[in-house]
Amino acid sequence: MDQSEFIINQITKSAGRKSLYHFTRARNLKGISTLDTLYSANRIDPMSSVQRRTDRRVIELNGHLFTINAHLRIANSLIDSSTTQLEFREYLDQHVFLWPTLRDVQAMINTYSRREPEESFVILKFDASSLLLNNFNSIKLSKYDSGSSPRYPNNCSYKKSPKMFLPLEAFGIIDDSLIPTKPSEIKEVLASDQLTNLTQYLQAVYCEHEKDVPERWKAFWEPHESANN
Repeated sequence: MDQSEFIINQITKSAGRKSLYHFTRARNLKGISTLDTLYSANRIDPMSSVQRRTDRRVIELNGHLFTINAHLRIANSLIDSSTTQLEFREYLDQHVFLWPTLRDVQAMINTYSRREPEESFVILKFDASSLLLNNFNSIKLSKYDSGSSPRYPNNCSYKKSPKMFLPLEAFGIIDDSLIPTKPSEIKEVLASDQLTNLTQYLQAVYCEHEKDVPERWKAFWEPHESANN
């Protein structure tokens, strides 16, 4: 077993951490499944980070329409002095976001559903081990919810900057309160730029309506409520 396999085995050892989850809009599924790829916001629209996105944005890429999310508000007091709001959001937009537990991804869906109650969101479930192994050098880990403010930002014990993201290869090596040092501390998993060949990792598509799932991924469809079973 090499070092990369050892690290991944440590992260996915728990029964509750053998999958990774991504949430998106049902309207994005056709493009995602056809291209078999998840793109970062910056890859879809390099100009989308020049200022804070206060609303969702629809962009055409490779013949498909993709809706990218609005930026959630981050209090200025949470931004580390080594960076700026703009620089930090630009950094986030260079990544595809995944979450290690259903609870974490559903919390994100709840946040956006409150802002956009008319929108239909879906969850993509992937095999964690194979996805992490095949994308090992592009993966970073976060101990915190990076893209928004906690309820009481003035009580926050850390500052947001690119320093809060730990390269997967350094997991278990660097000991710092800003980064995850054990699997249970991993709150987010980020992949640089894009994730390709999604179908080989896909385990389920949790979606309210089966009709919203493209034909290519129909076999993976499961109703939203089964995600908790």
